[in-house]
Amino acid sequence: MLGKRMRHINRYREILTVFAKHGFGYLIEDLGLSEMLSPSKRFFTDRKQLRSVGAKLRLALEELGPTFIKLGQLLSTRPDLLPSDIISELDKLQDEVEPFSFTQVEEILEEELQGNPKDFFSYIEKDSLAAASIGQVHYAKLKSGKEVIIKVQRPYITSVIETDLEILKDLATQAEQRLSWAKHYQVRDVVDEFAKILRDELDYQLEARNAEKFGEIFENNNEIYVPEVYWDYSTKRVIVLEYLDGVKINHLDELENRNHDKKLIANRITEAYFVQVLKEGFFHGDPHPGNFIILPDDVVAFTDFGIVGRLTPQMKHQFIGMLLGIIKKNPEMIVKAILKLGFVPEDIDLDSFKKDVEKTRDRYYSIPLGKISFGDAINDFFKLAYRYQIRIPPDLTLLGKTFIILEGVVKKLDPDISMVDIAEPFGKELFKEKFHPKNVLDFTWKSTSEYAKNLFNFTLELKDLVTILRRGKGKLEINVPQVDLILRKLDQIGNRLSFSIVLLSFSIIMASLIIGASFGDYQPLIWQLPLIEIGFGIAALMFFWLMFAIFKSGRF
Repeated sequence: MLGKRMRHINRYREILTVFAKHGFGYLIEDLGLSEMLSPSKRFFTDRKQLRSVGAKLRLALEELGPTFIKLGQLLSTRPDLLPSDIISELDKLQDEVEPFSFTQVEEILEEELQGNPKDFFSYIEKDSLAAASIGQVHYAKLKSGKEVIIKVQRPYITSVIETDLEILKDLATQAEQRLSWAKHYQVRDVVDEFAKILRDELDYQLEARNAEKFGEIFENNNEIYVPEVYWDYSTKRVIVLEYLDGVKINHLDELENRNHDKKLIANRITEAYFVQVLKEGFFHGDPHPGNFIILPDDVVAFTDFGIVGRLTPQMKHQFIGMLLGIIKKNPEMIVKAILKLGFVPEDIDLDSFKKDVEKTRDRYYSIPLGKISFGDAINDFFKLAYRYQIRIPPDLTLLGKTFIILEGVVKKLDPDISMVDIAEPFGKELFKEKFHPKNVLDFTWKSTSEYAKNLFNFTLELKDLVTILRRGKGKLEINVPQVDLILRKLDQIGNRLSFSIVLLSFSIIMASLIIGASFGDYQPLIWQLPLIEIGFGIAALMFFWLMFAIFKSGRF
């Protein structure tokens, strides 16, 4: 750690000085780093205006540049770490900076494309369309005449960010060693997560692949458009995309002047997000107004694919369960979904958690379904989970933040829109899909394999344990509650295996009977009895009897 501090001593001092200036000198003292500042700067504070802690933090992050602006934006998605008043301030972080020179743009293009930019582009606009902390965008034309935009990364930005990430990792380590709250919130893990997100954002080839994947998702959708990626001119530091001539979604007057249907646009954007989240498990994580362009016929174009979220099939199904729980105002569904979505501590008080879920649900109980804020409801339940130290995966916290921003965007287009109403048919359709016979069989087969594997491993471990005990090399102490728990677990494993095997057998028997009957003219051989129907009845009765017995025992 000391080596990192000495290697980046000037930047280290700059960071500490800025935080001290904005009123965080006490934190520098707690971290044991005040010796890095001169006595005059240790507790120097800008007292021109009385500001809240959130405002001071926002100003400090903006002054420290791109890495810290991005860090603030990430922290604004983490209600488990920061109170709502600080998060609302971090939402105001500005990522707009002075553009770098066109000469530098040409130099980067020449270096990345390994040739004179004039060999690839017939025209490049010298003034940038937009400039942010990591890169800026220019309008251009290819030699073929195609209109494109070129996104070019800032000079030396990677080395600047890597230096800042090293310092942040050092500060996080120091914090966990000296501050109990930092260890409790695992700030080093937060910094590691942030470093991965920021490094991904620095890789424009990854952004290009994200854009291409979105293009595949909406390939057959005439209401949503994704710009084409020009791979021949795209590298890690340069990305070239199709230029879209339309109206940005926050230019409401211009939308009206061009006779765009704002309600229709709001509905299309919302439906597109539910397709991404509930069907694909891959979603655009930055739905700010500048990232939507409206084309003729109210077609919605997505832009800027640097921040995306990914949901595993398990996360997606549990999120659907939570969504339906919110829609139906069913606390049991919500509790079940949250417990399966997050990492649950062993000592959690489940009874208290369930009661608090019901209290949170009651907040929405008297509100008509169409008036419920979808994003707020999701985040309220996530905040409750954090209070019980249930760790929600980062992609889900990003999803909660995404819905809050999205809801604000579409409400400006259509104040009467209800995201819950739009979500309901998606959730119900996917819930039915989950219980489709094919999906049930797939799940059963995977579960059976997993339980069989676990049972096999358990028997091997039990054999090893018995061998150790026989040789007198171990001591085993089991009280009555533990014995009962072990027996219940074994009973559950046996019941689940039985359930899976009978379900699979039932399916195979019926498939065999139906296939056999399909060959030629089917004629029952024994007393002209309808064997398929009788076989189906017997197998079904056995199957439902076993299910009833297992579920009645409460040990499934």
